[in-house]
Amino acid sequence: MLSEKESVTISKFLSLVLRHRPEAIGILLDENGWTDVAAFIEKVNGAGFTITPAILKHIVDTNPKKRFAFNSSLTKIRASQGHSVTVALGYEPQLPPDVLYHGTAVANIESIIASGLQKQSRTHVHLSAETATAITVGKRHGKPFVFEVLAGQMHNDGFLFFLSENGIWLTNHVPPNYLKPNNEQVTP
Repeated sequence: MLSEKESVTISKFLSLVLRHRPEAIGILLDENGWTDVAAFIEKVNGAGFTITPAILKHIVDTNPKKRFAFNSSLTKIRASQGHSVTVALGYEPQLPPDVLYHGTAVANIESIIASGLQKQSRTHVHLSAETATAITVGKRHGKPFVFEVLAGQMHNDGFLFFLSENGIWLTNHVPPNYLKPNNEQVTP
């Protein structure tokens, strides 16, 4: 069907469009981030790619980070999380594990200790249930560093947590007092 390189290239383009710049191909996302699959395929093909419904389904099904989701009838598609455009993903608050993890680069440690984890240009702070995922995320930004997030305590203190379709935990902000270095690594 597609080579891995082609699949990654298309997946990156889909992330750009569905998470950050739907206007790049002239699509509209509804208030929950969904767009019509048929129109989406037409617009993606008009932007220089060649995809079919089968190729799109293959990309959604095989994306290792499960970045995309179809609705139950496969007529709409959206990004699972990570938007910089305003969408209400419709996730219900969930009880998080006692500890979640956030991967970052060593260069960001001081600012995170000072102000906590901020959502920046995204709609939520992203957290993972496993250190391996957090390390992978941190590597994208430089030498990785992992913070433990005291999510259970945050929840008890009234903070809301949401679980995305691809298993990423979302919250609006993590104040510094709920962060500690992961014990499995050497702290700077």
